[in-house]
Amino acid sequence: MHESTIFALSSGGLPSGTAVIRISGSHAFDVFPIMVRQAPEPRRVSVAKIYDPETNTVLDQAIVLLFDQGRSFTGEDTVEFQCHGGVATVQSVLNSLSKLKHFRPAEAGEFSRRAFESGKLDLTELEGLSDLISAQTENQRRQALNQSSGALRQLYEGWRSELIQQRAYIEAEFDFADEDDVPGSVSEQVWNRVEGLFASIELHLDDNRRGEIVRDGYQIALTGAPNAGKSSLLNALAERDVAIVADQPGTTRDVLEVQLDIGGQLVILSDTAGLRETSDVVELEGIRRAQAAADTADLILWLQAADADLSACPYDGAVRVWTKSDLGKPSGDNDWVTIHTQSQEGVSNLLDFLTSKQDSHTADHSEILMSRSRHRNALIEVRDHLDRCLSGPNDHVVRSEHLRLAADALGRITGRIDVEDLLDVIFSEFCIGK
Repeated sequence: MHESTIFALSSGGLPSGTAVIRISGSHAFDVFPIMVRQAPEPRRVSVAKIYDPETNTVLDQAIVLLFDQGRSFTGEDTVEFQCHGGVATVQSVLNSLSKLKHFRPAEAGEFSRRAFESGKLDLTELEGLSDLISAQTENQRRQALNQSSGALRQLYEGWRSELIQQRAYIEAEFDFADEDDVPGSVSEQVWNRVEGLFASIELHLDDNRRGEIVRDGYQIALTGAPNAGKSSLLNALAERDVAIVADQPGTTRDVLEVQLDIGGQLVILSDTAGLRETSDVVELEGIRRAQAAADTADLILWLQAADADLSACPYDGAVRVWTKSDLGKPSGDNDWVTIHTQSQEGVSNLLDFLTSKQDSHTADHSEILMSRSRHRNALIEVRDHLDRCLSGPNDHVVRSEHLRLAADALGRITGRIDVEDLLDVIFSEFCIGK
């Protein structure tokens, strides 16, 4: 149990119609005799005046809620004030709370960390909650809600329980082989189950990073020679003047990114420097960054202007876009998406095409997907231990140890074991009040 009771504004920026102030800790209910003068029934709404503990002046009239230990978000005694959302009003309540013994302002993510420490949520649920708060698109909202509701936890804890059980069978066989209640040989059944788990984890890893793409965004790089229309296309898709457009080659010197919601998916569109031979040091750096953006992109668009010499695309799998289509059409090759940004001709077709491309990566909302690289890295470790267990020497002691290490790696994803070094990183992503 924490000695200090924490408090913070939990409802976002001010001013607002209503502001929620959350108080959590073993002394949370001390506010009632000092600042509220009456305690509501647990989880019942009441309206009460809030007083300054020193001057006895009324600070606000607010909705007051009480959640007793075990039935709150944090698992601790919790009180919430739903005040009027004026800056001065909220600050006066916060200042008054700071005057109470054992009370202090909450740090970023501290309410969520206490929920984890009390066993209310595991790490995957907390990460899903963080993603839900920051979700910008419908796909992100769906994935985050699924994860915050425990879908990943149930999957990974199920695998972990299975590994622990199979390891117990193996150890029982070689530790208690003479006992009557231990089956004569369970190893064949155990390894069949482990092979099934290995196949399930392999399939889970073979997801083309769909969950991470939903969370972090689908990266599209606009590439091509100078004056191919990259900046014009960026402005057309963003529907505002983001990039400078000029006839002079080499105008774009750095990677310019814009975040768009295309079909419910976060898309990060990168305008890059035109690729050409040059001795200009600054332009060379821009080209290097352009190539780096293309290397990490989920999709590359190679733009070719109709009024320029045909340039060879250096990227395998790039989608070729023919720009300035009013000046001519591509001949002898139908493998082009044609657009004219000034008239918007073809732009809607390009958007439909981009939607279909990113849908192929993210469309299955029913599937339980990893959303972070730490999940993937831990599961790769699990897979590797299971592979060594199944393909290594037929030594039950060694194979059982690999099962233990695999189960431990799964436990680190949900926070069951050995995650102290991860906690500060994970909870630093949360805002004050959450």
